[in-house]
Amino acid sequence: MAVPAAAQAPGSEGGFQGYMQVLAARARAQGVSEATISRVMPQLTFNARVIELDRTQPGGGPAPGPIPAFAPYRAKHVDAVRITQGRRQYEASATTIGSIERTYGVPGSILMAIWGNESNYGSYTGDFDLFRSLATLAYEGRRRELFAQEFIAALKMVDRGVPRGKMVGSWAGAFGNPQFLPSVYLRVARDGDGDGFADIWSSRADTLASIASYFRDAGWRRGEPWGVAVSVPDGLNRAALANRLASPRCGPVFQRHSRWLSMREWRALGLEPRGGAWPADSMQATLLEPDGPGRTAYLLTGNYRVILDYNCSNFYALSVGLLADAIRN
Repeated sequence: MAVPAAAQAPGSEGGFQGYMQVLAARARAQGVSEATISRVMPQLTFNARVIELDRTQPGGGPAPGPIPAFAPYRAKHVDAVRITQGRRQYEASATTIGSIERTYGVPGSILMAIWGNESNYGSYTGDFDLFRSLATLAYEGRRRELFAQEFIAALKMVDRGVPRGKMVGSWAGAFGNPQFLPSVYLRVARDGDGDGFADIWSSRADTLASIASYFRDAGWRRGEPWGVAVSVPDGLNRAALANRLASPRCGPVFQRHSRWLSMREWRALGLEPRGGAWPADSMQATLLEPDGPGRTAYLLTGNYRVILDYNCSNFYALSVGLLADAIRN
């Protein structure tokens, strides 16, 4: 649908209200009720702070410089407080976690690590009005289609009975303990405590079941680790191991990974685990050295790629795996 001329000038409240008419028409065409549209949309206004925050993110300004070291990121995200809180939450949820693991095949420690990374176990989930943020981001236009569809998905959540008052989250439209976008909530949110409502805002059981549902849908393999920390021998021919394939999604992230080899092949090349035993010989893995040769490296399985599906950042995915290991151990 064409955008009216009045909606062409970002920052103009008149233009924003004109664009709201476009979004309302699209929502109606996708089955959103008139009652929800009338309840939510007339009160929305443009939020300049959301655009300011968006333009400071990667992709919103100049090209990034060299990749920073992983160690400082790890120290911040896999810290003693987060580990301790994760263990407490795990212990408090032991019965629920057991049921979720049997149903979805995703370890409870991974679920806790996602929760810990996304919202520090629910201690901060955002205070922006989701509808206002999503409408503003769609109107601004840099990623119009993405945020227009998320705005409509948020309206569908209200149609499904999610209270309007719960529609609060980050400036970028993520919300609740696992920081789902509205379309993700509609697709994977689950009622883990049997009360008929997938409450990812205040229910531990619903939060963990919903994260597990996401991971299962993304292809998590039951019983497979996310990866293993390894030492790499001097003289490893990294050029011969370089990945020659270009990923259509998150290319720079996957460029840092080697090609796939079996654990047996990695062992034959002289790699050694930094504690613990080798995974099964037939298991496939890629090598990542986040801080370069001579530092801790990681052999990463297909389940690591599932963590990347949640947030396509090597630092994020590594911190989730390492936090999960620390919580479990």
